[in-house]
Amino acid sequence: MREIVLDTETTGLDPASGHRIVEIGMLELVNHIPSGRSFHCYLNPERNMPAEAFAVHGLSTEFLSDKPIFASVVDEFVGFIDEAPLIIHNAAFDMGFVNSELARLKLPSFDYDRVIDTLTLARRMHPMGPNSLDALCKRHGIDNSRRDKHGALLDAELLAEVYLALIGGRQTVMQLTATVQDRQNSKTEISVVSIRPERLPSRIECKDEMAHDFLIDNLGGHALWLRHIRKN
Repeated sequence: MREIVLDTETTGLDPASGHRIVEIGMLELVNHIPSGRSFHCYLNPERNMPAEAFAVHGLSTEFLSDKPIFASVVDEFVGFIDEAPLIIHNAAFDMGFVNSELARLKLPSFDYDRVIDTLTLARRMHPMGPNSLDALCKRHGIDNSRRDKHGALLDAELLAEVYLALIGGRQTVMQLTATVQDRQNSKTEISVVSIRPERLPSRIECKDEMAHDFLIDNLGGHALWLRHIRKN
């Protein structure tokens, strides 16, 4: 099973107000394990960077001025995703921007039915919150010390770990690894059972034999125990 973890950085909060994507980061999972394949690009938003957005991700208008526009990477972007489900945190935000960029080019949008929203998963598991990416990293013991600012590829990498923690895959992989290592490190032990040179003396006393005989005499003619005695 192939899945794509996706994150974006933007110039603002609302694509309908003219805000654009400035960074895309994607990570491929195969059977819930990172395959090593990723997609990352910075984009020229063809507009100025608001100070509020710059404070979040640190991507300036000057830095992005020589980067490609979305139209020049869209084929590679869509091709990397292919038919895979998308893993996104707060999917409505990222999907709104992605589909807005596709609509500008008159290309088909992505269906929300193919999206797994980790924010929804987190709210089910932790209904009292908080459920931001940083909060979930802390809650599940995921190292996010490199995240001094938002970055699409780094956030996708962290989100992949959070996603696996939320569905139990991260723990399962850890347990599987430990089990394999235990088996590799273990040594096969053969136990040799020896036969006693002499039988142990009987511990049945005379009163026990008398009680047993009395029980047999009163079992009745159809008792299974009597058939066993007759065969022996």
